[in-house]
Amino acid sequence: MPAGIIFFGTPEFAVPTLKSLIERREKILLVITQPDKPKGRGKIIQPCETKKIAVEFGLNVAQPEKLKDESFIKMLKELNPEFGIVVAYGKILPKEVLEIPEYGCINLHASLLPKYRGAAPIQWALIKGEKITGVTTMLIDEGLDTGPVLLQKEVPIEDEDNAQSLAHKLSIVGAELIIETIEKMRKGQIQPKPQEGEASYAPQLKKEDGKINWNAPAKEIVNLIRGTYPWPCAYSFLKNERVKIIKAEALAGKAPAGMIVKAKDELIVGTGNGLLKILLIQPEGKKVMTAKEFLSGRKINETMDSFS
Repeated sequence: MPAGIIFFGTPEFAVPTLKSLIERREKILLVITQPDKPKGRGKIIQPCETKKIAVEFGLNVAQPEKLKDESFIKMLKELNPEFGIVVAYGKILPKEVLEIPEYGCINLHASLLPKYRGAAPIQWALIKGEKITGVTTMLIDEGLDTGPVLLQKEVPIEDEDNAQSLAHKLSIVGAELIIETIEKMRKGQIQPKPQEGEASYAPQLKKEDGKINWNAPAKEIVNLIRGTYPWPCAYSFLKNERVKIIKAEALAGKAPAGMIVKAKDELIVGTGNGLLKILLIQPEGKKVMTAKEFLSGRKINETMDSFS
């Protein structure tokens, strides 16, 4: 009889779920993560966050380059798992893998499906100005986040949230939802339901997605800043210097798009609708600083200089 869990996960977002499974003394047969990759300025090969936790608790880890490898598929079949649990693994599971666990492979997705299918649901929910998001557990099929829904839970988006803080909240709620899903599936208390409503998509962000369009309304620019932190970060150019805008707020007012209207102690910029007050900024190659720190020692002419 099948018993135990194969866990697929890679980044920090997957860690709360793996820890919850460990704390509940679930039998974790294998933890599968993406291969170790070079990180940081030194490009040193480092394990992902999920692997670190797995190693800490003495769990078996696999990092296959190819999921269709015959020896890998054979190993998974021999484990005879009850569940495959997938949390931000980062690779599409082939049909051969999906069919192995008794209850199938269950994915934790960081949106209320079918909204924001794809790789970056947290970021795009913020960029689009959503007030509510959530987490979904679903049975994985061969489509892109198209499988039947098991459970969902709403999570409010606070004005102060950015992609980093919202991801942390959703990872905690998601871990609880995975545990609830496993318990109810074992008891036969969940009937998978087809996704209902209009689907939307959240593709992986590219570096250029962070480029600020100053003709956009101030509120939209604030949402872009929130949704692209900590990567790729919203950015612009001032006197040919590339700067990242880390935090800002929208103000009432009117000024030409991109024009700096205040540069003494405060940094306020015109947009397509309203003004943008920059609170935290990061010049290239330097640490994050307040607008006041940024302005200290810089010669910026109000109503003359502009962001581009």
